Amino acid sequence: MDALSEVLRLVRLTGAVFLNAELSAPWAVQSPPSTVLAQAMMPEADHMIEYHLVVEGQCFIKVADEAPLKLEQGDLVMVPRGDAHRMSSELQPTVPVSAASEMKFPVPGEVVTMRNGEGGQRTRLVCGYLAVDHRLCATLINALPRALRVSAGSSEVTAWLQTYLRIWLIERGEDQPGGACVLAKLSELMFVEAVRRYVEALPADQAGWLSGLKDPYVGKVLGLMHGQPTRAWTVESLAREVGMSRSALADRFSALLGRSPMQYLTQWRLTLAAHLLRTTTKSASVIAYDVGYESEAAFNRAFRREFGAPPAAWRRSDASNQVTEHTADVVA
Repeated sequence: MDALSEVLRLVRLTGAVFLNAELSAPWAVQSPPSTVLAQAMMPEADHMIEYHLVVEGQCFIKVADEAPLKLEQGDLVMVPRGDAHRMSSELQPTVPVSAASEMKFPVPGEVVTMRNGEGGQRTRLVCGYLAVDHRLCATLINALPRALRVSAGSSEVTAWLQTYLRIWLIERGEDQPGGACVLAKLSELMFVEAVRRYVEALPADQAGWLSGLKDPYVGKVLGLMHGQPTRAWTVESLAREVGMSRSALADRFSALLGRSPMQYLTQWRLTLAAHLLRTTTKSASVIAYDVGYESEAAFNRAFRREFGAPPAAWRRSDASNQVTEHTADVVA
């Protein structure tokens, strides 16, 4: 199993809601940080990812203090880190900016229509909101850009975006039984595809976890650690597996990921442990063994350093979220 697939397996996207934005130039809408929106839409969410698909027309998005991006019809943009952002018909808005926080918020399974603008050129956006557990996928979320754009310029990209849009319109228009579930699953797939395409397009000289996946040596090491997390790995044994010296691997890994291989392995084992605590009834001692710890005491100390509470207390504090997500999975 490759490292990206293993991390995506733990992302657990849930509770998609949708906004149909019908806009006419000039217009400008400011969206607050996702923590604000989550309180109104998904109060149980640990983190929320927003995305916007340009169905018709064009617009601009400005996220935090980064340069604005122009979006054309068919483009998809995601805001994975939950930053506040502005969307507008012009590069520099000439009309007052409306606050998205003042609109009627959708709830999971609902589609809400928002209209804004002065009657000029038409733009239509499909906006979605996905809840994730940031604690279990911080490695991925923090490695993504503040605005992840997937251009419609590629015919292949256009094909899967148009498939998503076509099904979205069918489900929305006919209000079929299970339609909300279909839309939610499509949004999850869209997120995964957007991440995969972003990784494919990364330049070879860029550092970071996602770039490490593409490196012929570090990527293989990540695959080994993710595929066999309980194995008693050392830097020496990992280096032998990929045909490098110990020092060369340590330097290459640290340069790309900003931490040593053993530090990374520890964090991954603890992430797996958190996932097992959320999704199973196994005891902490069994989970410690399952993720590669020989001592429950050592596991408890490491888990507390990483998550701020010992395993049993962390599980109790997360119990309400587990019930919510399990119910959603059963319905799905």
